[in-house]
Amino acid sequence: MKPKSFLFYVCLASFALTIASCKPQPKQVQEEAQPAGDTAKAELVWKDYGGKPAVLDIEAYTLENNDFRRAIWTAGKMQVTLMSIPVGGDVGLEQHMETDQFLRIEEGEGRVMMGSYKEALDFIQPVKKDFAVFVPAGKWHNIVNTGDKPLKLYSIYTPVEHPVGTVHATQEEAMAAEHHH
Repeated sequence: MKPKSFLFYVCLASFALTIASCKPQPKQVQEEAQPAGDTAKAELVWKDYGGKPAVLDIEAYTLENNDFRRAIWTAGKMQVTLMSIPVGGDVGLEQHMETDQFLRIEEGEGRVMMGSYKEALDFIQPVKKDFAVFVPAGKWHNIVNTGDKPLKLYSIYTPVEHPVGTVHATQEEAMAAEHHH
């Protein structure tokens, strides 16, 4: 390669890089983003973040939630809810015919019961912090709080199980809302 040609290509590449760097860069906007760093200092914004990209400290939200059920992210095909089950309380015996469910215990202790018939819950397992529960569609299931503090968990439903923005402060409120569907 001739020295003159090499210099021409170096200048051309330099010019191309200069032009590329002048092009406006897309802004990275984060609506109501959670502050980075220590989540104990971050303010938790209590809303349903669904339908938009989100990054949340799910453990912090789960542990701070005091509502029986609260939808935190609802989109077209998936939903995440937080639950706080009082001492001696339960989720409530239920069955979701078309929905698979994943639950993760963040705090407390309980007993999971599942079965093909509500009168025959033949799958019974103890659960505690860091345990995951997998409920196939069509199975009757319940979780009872057997510990001495609220049972804190989050649940992932596929597809969505509850209306967008659902907040039920108590189990009674949740049951009343479900009877109106």
